[in-house]
Amino acid sequence: MDQPVWKRPRTTRPTVDGSDDAQRPQMPNLASIDLNLLVDLGALLQYRNITHAAQHVGRSQPAMSRALSRLRGMFNDDLLVRGSSGLVPTLMAERLAEKLPSVLDAIRQTVNCSVAPREWRWKVTMAIPDHQALVLLPRLLPRLREGAPHLDMVNDAVLANALRRLEQGEIDLAVGQIGAAPPGYLRRRLYADRFSCLIRRDHPVLEQEWTLESFAALRHVAIASEPNDRFHQVYDGLTELSVADCDPIVVSNVLTGAVIIAATDLVLVVPSRVAIRIASMLPLAVVEPPLELSPYEVALIWHERCHRDREHGWLRREIIAAARTAASGLTEASNGELARSRVARTGRRMPRE
Repeated sequence: MDQPVWKRPRTTRPTVDGSDDAQRPQMPNLASIDLNLLVDLGALLQYRNITHAAQHVGRSQPAMSRALSRLRGMFNDDLLVRGSSGLVPTLMAERLAEKLPSVLDAIRQTVNCSVAPREWRWKVTMAIPDHQALVLLPRLLPRLREGAPHLDMVNDAVLANALRRLEQGEIDLAVGQIGAAPPGYLRRRLYADRFSCLIRRDHPVLEQEWTLESFAALRHVAIASEPNDRFHQVYDGLTELSVADCDPIVVSNVLTGAVIIAATDLVLVVPSRVAIRIASMLPLAVVEPPLELSPYEVALIWHERCHRDREHGWLRREIIAAARTAASGLTEASNGELARSRVARTGRRMPRE
C-alpha cells in the first residue's frame, strides 16, 4: 500500500553547488596566453586565408597554421572551417570579429607613445596661489585648450604640504615661491618678480611725497599666507623698522584685497606682475614701495616619479612657455599706460621692471 507522501523516505539526489563561483566559467590566466595570437586571429578573420594572413603579419604559412591550431584550443572552437569558396568563420569567430578591432586598438594605444596630445584624455591638479594664477593661467589655459583639448586642469590654491602631496600624487605640479628642490624633487624657474604697492588712483597719498613714513602710516591689507610665503617679508620688514601698522586687515585672496582698496584708503603690497594685472582691471595705481624689498623667483616644482612621463613633460613645457609669454606681456604693459600710474606726487618716475 502506498504510504502518505509525508511518510515516504527521502530519496537522495545528487547535490549541485549553486554558488556563483561554481557556475561561473573560469577566467583564463593571461600569463599563459600569447597575446600575439590575437594579431594572428585578426589577420585570419580579415583574409580568411592562411597564406594571405601569414604574409600580412610577416609569418610563414606553417607558423600561421600552428597559430590557428593554438587559437582553436584557446577558444575551444574551430573559428574557421572549410567552405565551398575557402575558409568561412564560425559563429564564435563572427562574434570575435566584432570585438577584436577595438581590443587591439586599445592595446596599441596603451603601448604606443606617439599619440598626439590632442588625443590625450587626462586630469592634472596644479597647486598655485591665486595671485600667481592671475599671471599664469590667462596665458596657459588657451595653450592647453589648443594643444590638449581633453585635458582637465584643476587648480588648487593651497600650497601647504605641497611636497608631501606631490610625492603621494594628490597634486601633480606646484607653482609658487618655492626654494631649492629637495632630493626626489625637481624645480624649474619660471620668472623673477618683486613687490609693488596697489592703491586707488585718486588716493590722497598721491598728492604727498611718497616716503617710508607716508607708506607706513597707511592701513594695510594683508593676504593670508603660509609662514614661509615671501609676502611676509613686506610686513616683517616694516615691523623691524618700527613704522608699520602692525594690525593689517587680513583677507583670503588677492582679488578680495584689490576690490577693498579700490573703494578705501588702504594699501596692498603684492608681486609687481600681479599688481599690473589687477590694475588693468580695476581703478588702481601701481606704486613702488619706498623701501628695499628683495626680489624673488616664481618656480615650478614636481616629483621625480612624474619626471619621465611624456604627458607630464609636455605639460611642463607648456607651463614654462606660458610663463615666458606672461612675463613679456606684462613687461610691455608696464611700459605703457600702467607704467604712468607709478609716478608718485614727487614727479619722479618709478623704475620699470
